[in-house]
Amino acid sequence: MKRHIPGLHVEARHQDDLLEGLFLVRVDGANYRWHPQKPFFSIRFAILEPKELQSRCISGRLYCTPKALWRLNWFLRDFGYDPDLLGREEVDERSLLGLRGIVRTVRKTFARRSFLNLDSFAPPAEWGAISADRRTLLSGQTEGGSDDLQLHAD
Repeated sequence: MKRHIPGLHVEARHQDDLLEGLFLVRVDGANYRWHPQKPFFSIRFAILEPKELQSRCISGRLYCTPKALWRLNWFLRDFGYDPDLLGREEVDERSLLGLRGIVRTVRKTFARRSFLNLDSFAPPAEWGAISADRRTLLSGQTEGGSDDLQLHAD
């Protein structure tokens, strides 16, 4: 049986789904995925700010390899994950749900495919400063601008 599916041939639409930038987000879903070389957490974020993107979600991976654990730790720490569980080196997927923080996403292209990379994180309390800096940058006033902004310089 043949089915007509409008928009199936449009490849450019997928590109629009990869939102780049700084977002205040809430963890909406988290699943651990085992892989022999690269186990990872697949995390879905609901965008809270900017308001015009509030109905959108973004997804990304946080790898659990020895070389990538620093990024997972950064995410957990900045999003306010339970310090007791973190101290016991445990990640509970249910405890991740509802955590809030700031994420910077960047589009990466590999073998002609685009991926959304979770580039950096910050605690949600820093959103006011980041948001004000973005407004200043957009209005053309660069004094003390975004060049001075660092999400987390550990």
